[in-house]
Amino acid sequence: MDGSVREVTHKRVLKIAIPIMLANVTVPLLGAVDTGVVGQMPEAAPIAAVGVGAIVLSAIYWIFGFLRMGTTGLTSQAHGAGNAAEVAALWTRSLIVAICGGLVLIALHWPLFAGAFAVSPASAEVEGLARDYMVIRIWSAPAAIALYGITGWLIALERTRGVLILQLWMNGLNVVLDLWFVLGLGWGVEGVAFATFLAEWSGLAMGLFLCRDVFATRLWRDWGRVFEAARLKRMAVVNTDILIRSLLLQAIFVSFLLLGGQFGDVTLAANQVLLQFLHITGYAMDGFAFAAETLVGQAFGAGAVARLRRGALLTSLWGGITAILFSLVFWLFGPMMIDVISKAPEVQAEARTYLPWMIVAPPLLLALIMFDGIFIGATRTADMRNMMMVVAVIYSLAVWLLIEPFGNHGLWLALHISSLARGLSLGLRYPALERSARKR
Repeated sequence: MDGSVREVTHKRVLKIAIPIMLANVTVPLLGAVDTGVVGQMPEAAPIAAVGVGAIVLSAIYWIFGFLRMGTTGLTSQAHGAGNAAEVAALWTRSLIVAICGGLVLIALHWPLFAGAFAVSPASAEVEGLARDYMVIRIWSAPAAIALYGITGWLIALERTRGVLILQLWMNGLNVVLDLWFVLGLGWGVEGVAFATFLAEWSGLAMGLFLCRDVFATRLWRDWGRVFEAARLKRMAVVNTDILIRSLLLQAIFVSFLLLGGQFGDVTLAANQVLLQFLHITGYAMDGFAFAAETLVGQAFGAGAVARLRRGALLTSLWGGITAILFSLVFWLFGPMMIDVISKAPEVQAEARTYLPWMIVAPPLLLALIMFDGIFIGATRTADMRNMMMVVAVIYSLAVWLLIEPFGNHGLWLALHISSLARGLSLGLRYPALERSARKR
């Protein structure tokens, strides 16, 4: 039976979500392996160079993160509407955007890198090694960005097991090549870069293999449909809204880190440690948010409001269970987790002071994470953009009012207020989402 008309069940939700959760586990593990391999070298500069280079490239590639979310929302709707031609055309459009974007980054990489180091200067040695690393890796930019689109397309069709296979293949190969190039051949920082370069291109090859059924018909190269002006405009609007929303969200987190610096290095380090708790929570709950994108998008495309609501409720139920479990884990094992992340006694003590904010964080994140998935699936991206603008203002006011009297506690409170505001503001727009689904 077509996935777009199957009943929304707990089993179906978990079948979508669990592979995404497992795939997300590989992301921080790869970073740890990169650091650990370079850490076997006797100098500190290579470790710093890989860290700086990876952060700069991640920030640059992140600009195209809209491709994953936009592709999922639009493709799930086309699938729900039974429009196989548009499903195939979206696959092609996302790859075209990725290839063009990657080529632009390659062409502009020198000024981009220069700007990055101007904003965040490093020592001459670290900067030189980081440039060597980034100059190699930038040549896989088309593949890295294309994987956003392929991942989004697979998620939309509920093929999240394919996403897990893709991540395991790419990150597993990266680890093996890391060990061979750095420890075996002694290539140092350049070895880590070559490992990632090859892993990303091989990941693209694996992604194309996982999507091989799209080549069974000529629909993917129906150029009249692929380049149809109205559909290209719709894709551009959705992706632009997501980009603006994501830039505002990034601005909130960057300002949080910068504002924490005024309380001293120890508090800044403690905040950085505790942010890892939020990242862990986000990685886990993303599985259910992605399931919401898929199920809500398919129901929205079919104009099936009851199925849309059930998809939103069931995915949110499992997201809520996950949130409660993580709160319990942070309450029981939070101090131990802090000690694993940081070995500095003063940072450990400071992080424990603010640990209660992490215990209450998962339930506060529930609404915003799940509504993000629901609104992406329905491609109500204008609502996401507009509500994030409101949230940015609320966060700014909260920071202005709370930091002076409450210090770093006030900063964490402001961040949590912004999380609540994101969830509540989208919740207020949910009835309009259902009304728009009825009109399809």
